[in-house]
Amino acid sequence: MALNLEDKRAMVAEVAEVAAAAQSVVAAEYRGLTVGQMTELRAKARAQGVYMRVVKNTLARKALAGTTFEPVGPKLKGPLVLAFSKDDPGAAARLVKDFAKANEKLVATLVSLGGQV
Repeated sequence: MALNLEDKRAMVAEVAEVAAAAQSVVAAEYRGLTVGQMTELRAKARAQGVYMRVVKNTLARKALAGTTFEPVGPKLKGPLVLAFSKDDPGAAARLVKDFAKANEKLVATLVSLGGQV
């Protein structure tokens, strides 16, 4: 589904707002996961207070610009899901790590904590 300009702006604003309040971000490649597995991952993320979103890399770079996670932008390559931890800095990393144990198609590609990649 193609996004129009207004949808893209709204998505960038939403992700930028979350990134500004987040303590950490994890980018994971999800290529090969089924829709059911992705739905399960999102449900677990909601339960653990992790904001998770699939965003085009160009839009993610724009959203991360001006936040502590700006150094992450140039490293975004391939189909990625971004997971942001607001309260517990390790929540997103634990979520991805635990889910990847049962689903080897999910691969964490980068972790940023407090602006350090």
